[in-house]
Amino acid sequence: MSPLSSQPGRHLLDGTARVFLAGLLLPLTGIITAAFLTRRLGADGYGLLVLSTTLFGWIELSINSFFSRATIKFVGEAKDWRPVGTTVIRLHVLAGVGGGLLLGLLSFPLAWLLHEPLLAPYLALYALHIPISSLSQGHQNILIGMGSFRQKAVSNAGRWLARLFLILFFVEMGLSVPGAILGSLGATVVELVINRRYIKPPFFDHIAVPTKPFYDLGLLLGLSSLLFLIFSSMGLIMLKTLGGTIQQVGIYGAAQNLSILPVLFGTSLSPLLLSTVSRLLSEGKTGQAKDIGQGAMRIVMGLFPFGALIAGAAPEIVTWVFGQSFEPAAPILAFLIVGAVAFVMVSVAAVIATASGVPRFTLYLSVPLVFFAAIGNYVLIPTFGASGAAVATALCQAIGAVASVCVVYRLWSIVPPIGTLWRSVVISVLAYTLAVIWPTTGLLLLIKLAFIGVVILLAYLALREFSADEIAQARSFLPWRVLPATQHQKM
Repeated sequence: MSPLSSQPGRHLLDGTARVFLAGLLLPLTGIITAAFLTRRLGADGYGLLVLSTTLFGWIELSINSFFSRATIKFVGEAKDWRPVGTTVIRLHVLAGVGGGLLLGLLSFPLAWLLHEPLLAPYLALYALHIPISSLSQGHQNILIGMGSFRQKAVSNAGRWLARLFLILFFVEMGLSVPGAILGSLGATVVELVINRRYIKPPFFDHIAVPTKPFYDLGLLLGLSSLLFLIFSSMGLIMLKTLGGTIQQVGIYGAAQNLSILPVLFGTSLSPLLLSTVSRLLSEGKTGQAKDIGQGAMRIVMGLFPFGALIAGAAPEIVTWVFGQSFEPAAPILAFLIVGAVAFVMVSVAAVIATASGVPRFTLYLSVPLVFFAAIGNYVLIPTFGASGAAVATALCQAIGAVASVCVVYRLWSIVPPIGTLWRSVVISVLAYTLAVIWPTTGLLLLIKLAFIGVVILLAYLALREFSADEIAQARSFLPWRVLPATQHQKM
């Protein structure tokens, strides 16, 4: 039996699929939102929005990174989630308020440092966003630790739909960039309300369990996650600080937004994988945990043809979504999408290291990547501009993926299946070639992407990538059932 066909594997795949499908509302609604905002705000306004969102994201994601994996691990190992959950929510309240105050205090110095005075009020507005976002993420991490993957998917879906409608509403009212920020804040409120329907830990109750394990694990994981976050956004920030215009920042940010699908899949898979593997290890099922880990690495390898498809169709995608003025974002997207797929392997390695009780390996991965990215951007941006930033980022992401495979082998003596590797390479070449030689425009682009996506799946099937168990499992997820011939005869 395939490890992904076991009960824990099936629960992981079902949860990942649901969270990913809910998360797909982010790029789907995000494309609509980005197309709307780039036309309403222009390259300058959109560049300021991207820059302020990036700086806000550093603090928001740093808080979540500090607590998320520790929360998932401890809730997953606990017989009763409530004492741990109460402690988590209290810590999120304190961290969220502190993070909001920090961003508010730094808003004017950051605007001065980046030579963009209008950035200060936008960052101050984002400061109000952080406490609410921190609370919502705390609830979601508890749900994941409990194995309530479907509930997380519902709250994610609610957030992204609310974000689309609220941003369009506020910007249409003439609020411009502040309207986009207010729309995002309102969507987070919606997400928090949905989360509170499923679990209701008190906001201000006493801390119910010792906090030292959270601090010990959270400090290490939070620092490494912050470094990964800095690494991911370093190209955009260094592009601006090394003399890039706000228009170039807007173009790079547009390409970065379109490369979000692999990142989204990684954020859907990794917390659920951590919950599943932690629970298996706590039950002494080490062999099954390793099988699940290798299955996750195999899934990552299988994503590369889809990255190649987007890279090949990048010029058409960029101009269709953002308009002709954003055409320079096409080569940037081609590099970033492939690098983003590779970087999902880093998320898998971080989960395995955390679940194995050696989270320091995540720090060993993150520190060199930040160092190499800083050097790469410093060397390439002055000559190649935004494209240089994309190349530096993608190369470092590839280095991180190879290093991650080495880390997992060191810990568990497993590697991605060789068969999956060569099939992925062959099908990636096929997908990229088809995307390049088949030019399309407008809505025909969606047909093209869907058709080549089906070709990728059929190619994997023809090359015998999937076992009989996996094919049967995939059929079981369908909303309809194909009955055997004997059952048809009885009906």
